[in-house]
Amino acid sequence: MKKLGKIILVFAVLFYVSATVAQDKNNQWEITFGTNAVDFHPVGTDSGNNATGQWFSEYFNIQENWNTQTAINTIALSRYGTEAVSYGLRGSLNSISRMGNDRMSGKRIASLDLVVAYNLPEFFSICNIDPFLEAGTGYTWFGNQKSMTMNAGMGVSFPVNDKVSIKLNSTYKHAFNDMQDLRAHFQHNVGVAVNFGGKDSDRDGVYDQYDDCPNQPGLPAFNGCPDNDGDGIENSKDSCPDVAGLLEFNGCPDTDGDGTPDAKDACVNEAGSIEMGGCPDSDGDGVSDNVDGCDDVAGPTENNGCPWPDTDGDTVLDKDDKCPNVVGLANNFGCPQPSEEIIAKLNAIGAMIPFELNKAKLGPKVKGLLDEVASIMTNYSQTIFILEGHTDNSGPKTFNQKLSEERASSVKDYLVNLGISSDRMSTIGFGEDKPNASNGTRKGRINNRRVEFKVVD
Repeated sequence: MKKLGKIILVFAVLFYVSATVAQDKNNQWEITFGTNAVDFHPVGTDSGNNATGQWFSEYFNIQENWNTQTAINTIALSRYGTEAVSYGLRGSLNSISRMGNDRMSGKRIASLDLVVAYNLPEFFSICNIDPFLEAGTGYTWFGNQKSMTMNAGMGVSFPVNDKVSIKLNSTYKHAFNDMQDLRAHFQHNVGVAVNFGGKDSDRDGVYDQYDDCPNQPGLPAFNGCPDNDGDGIENSKDSCPDVAGLLEFNGCPDTDGDGTPDAKDACVNEAGSIEMGGCPDSDGDGVSDNVDGCDDVAGPTENNGCPWPDTDGDTVLDKDDKCPNVVGLANNFGCPQPSEEIIAKLNAIGAMIPFELNKAKLGPKVKGLLDEVASIMTNYSQTIFILEGHTDNSGPKTFNQKLSEERASSVKDYLVNLGISSDRMSTIGFGEDKPNASNGTRKGRINNRRVEFKVVD
């Protein structure tokens, strides 16, 4: 029995694997009730286990060699693993009175077999008769003796309907007990097989095996899947499953008939164009009415369909005008340039910057002067200025050139610290070449040590 226990354990593992594979198969279980006949004659041995001749001799000599009973004495239970393979158990009882050429009083024989059946491909089927092969192992009890057997056979199945079939099979059983009475033999079975276990979870009349939506009641036409809105498009392919729609829009409606389905139509009840998301564009400016701030006047998309304003009337539209509330110049982003009076004022301040003799360092009184320059530059936020440095003629000319450049840079640095962008100022030095007064007097030389401001046109 230990061997049988191991065999059953192995079979249980195979059975579990097959069950996991077959969980979605329809009517995966099959039970068979029938009768069997045992024949010892055509296996090539006599009562002394000596060869008697060819195998399968008198194979169909039912009257002389077969041990039969009229009662139901075979029952089998199997489960499908794949379309081709099933696994199961078969138990049988019989009484033996013919053992080849020997005769005896009825002696009980019983068997419990593990069976693996292989359904042959469809091209072996003839007239709706499906052949199969089977193999397995088991135990046979003969009187008070027992033996393990290895089994192999074949059979045919005659389907009556989807659930019922008639099965015939003949199996050769080889017994491993040379010192006992049980010999190799054939067992023939005929029975009625009933398939069961078909599952219809959603009770829609479509078995789960064929139901693409096993947990949702549906229609046979859609393999068990529903069509909630009844538009002839199953829910899984219907983008609007609860509202009847059109096939061309994957089941979604087009209420206003403009060729844009409602799900993508921003104006469901107003016919529009596909380009405008299903909305009209009354002024033809390329901005649909539903987002057009001026749907009766054409305007650019950037301004929500409205024309750009020019608040200060300087011909520079507000979107491009960096000084939208002050009349300015087109070449200065709509901002004004400093007037001659303003430039004169800047230069007057530049002339008063207290540079020390032969130095670029700013004097202590510079703060008030350059704060006013910074204020003017801030008012003209788009204007670019040139800062020109100048010196008197004291000292070598080369020295004066460098000194003028440094003085212009000193003023620029100071203005940058006050918040004026460095990008709005450039510097240049003219040394002693452009005096503003005579260098022959002390006052004239002081006036020549200066910074002048120019505007880049």
